[in-house]
Amino acid sequence: MIDDSILLLPMPQTMTHCQGHVGVDMPAAALAQVGHIDAAAVAQSQGYRLTIDGDVTLVAHDAAGLFYGRKTLGQLIAQFGAKLPRVRIEDWPDYPRRGVMLDVSRDKVPTLATLRRLVDKLADWKINQLQLYTEHTFAFAGHEAAWRDASPITPAEMRHLDDYCRQRFVELVPNQNSFGHMGRWLKLPEYRHLAETSRPWRDPWGTIWDEPMSLCPTDPACLNFLAGLYDQLLPCFSSRMFSVGCDETWDVGEGRSKHACEQRGAGQVYLDFLLKIYELVKQRNRTMMFWGDIVLKHPQLIRQLPKDVVALVWGYCADYPFDEKTAMFEAAGVPFYVCPGTSMGNAIAGQIDNALVNITSAATAGLKHGAIGLLNTEWGDNGHWQPLAPAYLPMAWGAAMSWAPTANRALDLCAAMDLHCFADQAGVTARVIHNLGLACRKTKLPLLNQIRHDHPLVGYDEPLPHGLTSGTLEEGRAWIKQAVAPLADARMRIDESALIIDELRYAALMLEHACQLSLARLRHDGVTAEALPAATRKTLAEHLGSVLEAHRAVWLARNREGGWIDSVRPLHQLALAYGGQAAT
Repeated sequence: MIDDSILLLPMPQTMTHCQGHVGVDMPAAALAQVGHIDAAAVAQSQGYRLTIDGDVTLVAHDAAGLFYGRKTLGQLIAQFGAKLPRVRIEDWPDYPRRGVMLDVSRDKVPTLATLRRLVDKLADWKINQLQLYTEHTFAFAGHEAAWRDASPITPAEMRHLDDYCRQRFVELVPNQNSFGHMGRWLKLPEYRHLAETSRPWRDPWGTIWDEPMSLCPTDPACLNFLAGLYDQLLPCFSSRMFSVGCDETWDVGEGRSKHACEQRGAGQVYLDFLLKIYELVKQRNRTMMFWGDIVLKHPQLIRQLPKDVVALVWGYCADYPFDEKTAMFEAAGVPFYVCPGTSMGNAIAGQIDNALVNITSAATAGLKHGAIGLLNTEWGDNGHWQPLAPAYLPMAWGAAMSWAPTANRALDLCAAMDLHCFADQAGVTARVIHNLGLACRKTKLPLLNQIRHDHPLVGYDEPLPHGLTSGTLEEGRAWIKQAVAPLADARMRIDESALIIDELRYAALMLEHACQLSLARLRHDGVTAEALPAATRKTLAEHLGSVLEAHRAVWLARNREGGWIDSVRPLHQLALAYGGQAAT
């Protein structure tokens, strides 16, 4: 039988618990040596069998399975100490590849210490891939203009991180967007000749963009440019996979490739360029991964894809049709990952309810249609205002769902996180994160993956979002205050405990300011921030000063300084709208 008192993260495939406990003297040095490999005894790759009954027996299929078995044993020791429960665990992953992708380009570049700490957590949760989403934040030699103010990751740092990951059975997969989302490059004079368009263009939602986003798919110079980037980036990684991005190429057909798109179709022009990138990747002995959104808009193209690529099927809303979309790649025989999200981007403290459903839906559909991996994405759109700690919950849920969705569906995530991530003896930190992650729902502020002008701290001169009322905003403010109050009782026993508390208080402070601004505008007939009464603007300006101070403190605690000015520029503009001065 399974005893609810045994709490693991992730929960194993099967666990039989017998009555009683056994005394086990297992210091850390002994834990690192326990167990052996016997592929005949454990059939599944990365699998292990752990038995505690008088003594501890651990046998694994391979080195990874032995590593994961020791992690499980360590979690049991963390929960029960020297008196371990009598238990037999048979465990293996449903997904062979279980990943996290961290955005390091909009605008936040973590320090190496932050990345190492994150890798340690991911390894504890049996995650075995990490991608760092990169646009311009790798220190490419000869391209200093693109990254000069971004505090980029250097080749030496990336090699160090790759080695650090390998020691923990985490594959660091290179990631470099190679088609769309190249605006950080293309806005510069040195690279403007590679752009699809040099004039304003309209995206599918009607927003006018003044700067280019995509490389021109009909210009051979773009391939030479990419080849040069790849030749600097790829030697820093031991992984044989390579994620080239190529999502959201909205401006293709708006400029230099317009004639080709009219002749051959925009989808075919996209695919032809993607196949040329594929050849660059194959020449460098890597397997190409790419975002699948564009070919899904032109499903007739899917069967033209090589069978040795990996499509990344992404969708970040709870109701995204993973079942329908993954079936298309399954039918074509094209390998694919499912890629849900942490629901943190644009939401400051996240939307945990959306994240849990989105990740579960992706994992379920992926298993049904033969996905070879799950990649849980942590995006930083529009300034990457959210701190890292709230993302731990959806990251851990992604780990649980990619390891064993059925066994983990009923997992008490908050209890597991307080025990195995935060070491919070009071058991409050995870619940604080969870409840803050419901604040957007309570206030009805549209913060999830929305167009930029809908964000209340950016769209201060735009019409208020539909559906806001003073009642829901006041309810949201009360919810935020109530959610964060238990932090005073937290008793975390980890080295980042003080930082986590600071991050959660900062998130609450920023959410509070969004509520205050929206309430003030509602009370004055929806006027812009500039048109609010002087006394109201003064009060808001003072509160915003506290927000900016907290933002900088938590930013610098985990991240490099480059990118911070870009991140807070909208908040500085808001300060000017209040009649104050932008921070320097």
